[in-house]
Amino acid sequence: MAKNILIIGACGQIGTELTLALREKYGNDHVIASDIREGGESLMASGPFESLDATQYSAIEDVVMHYEIEEVYLMAAMLSATAEKFPMRAWNLNMNSLFNVLNLAKEGKISKVFWPSSIAVFGPNTPKENTPQNTIMEPSTVYGISKQSGERWCEYYFKKYGVDVRSVRYPGLISWKTLPGGGTTDYAVEIYHEAIKNKRYTSFLQKGTKLPMMFMEDAIRATMAIMEAPTEHLNIRSSYNLAAMSFAPEEIASSITAEIPDFIIDYDPDFRQEIADSWPSSIDDSQARKDWGWEPSFDLKNTTKEMLTNLN
Repeated sequence: MAKNILIIGACGQIGTELTLALREKYGNDHVIASDIREGGESLMASGPFESLDATQYSAIEDVVMHYEIEEVYLMAAMLSATAEKFPMRAWNLNMNSLFNVLNLAKEGKISKVFWPSSIAVFGPNTPKENTPQNTIMEPSTVYGISKQSGERWCEYYFKKYGVDVRSVRYPGLISWKTLPGGGTTDYAVEIYHEAIKNKRYTSFLQKGTKLPMMFMEDAIRATMAIMEAPTEHLNIRSSYNLAAMSFAPEEIASSITAEIPDFIIDYDPDFRQEIADSWPSSIDDSQARKDWGWEPSFDLKNTTKEMLTNLN
């Protein structure tokens, strides 16, 4: 019998593509999408959808019991740039949704949890190059603080209650299928849209701001791979470092000019520059590679090709 899966926050940038990938693998009726608002046409048409507020424990519990859910992917969160504008709302959503799901697992109502962390857990005092799995973590953003706290709680629930919770620290994610949702790395998606539309883009990050990035297809693959990994292979229950490529705005711009020669990039840094400056520029993900065989497929060149081809 196929297992039943619930995705909370299914209509966001990652949630949308993750839902469709899981439905393809486990069957449409076995993957329940949920969010506080409805999603795009392909998501809504492909399988069951429940309107759900991730901060309401009893509402999640009702859906879990009704569909006999075994695994939950908690993708609901307020991202870095938006969270800086609404700190208390971000903390409430990011933390309470996690407690709700961890407590359902603790009570034996679900058997496995995926919760995403982020490179935002690192801070200005973290080594910037090849950031290790275990290192100084002093996040300076609301989003980063909530993710670091979440990592500690995930490990606590695993050690104290035996909750099977799994996590990766996502870098910036690039996708042509869904628009980004208020993150600091959003420029790496916006730039492709503007390149096609106007052949010009003004970056809100300055030249030389190198950040870890990943094509969405790789991120979805990593998410599914860690959830399928045998329990005994997993040595980290806070969150695994995950990496694919690192680049600065001028590097992504030059990969675009290779395809669109008259494309121009300008720079007008805003408040997101300070956030980006506190993050690593490259990540050491050797632990994920060793424990569950992680390996990325996309570099900047083929990411740009995929983005421009599909957006066109």
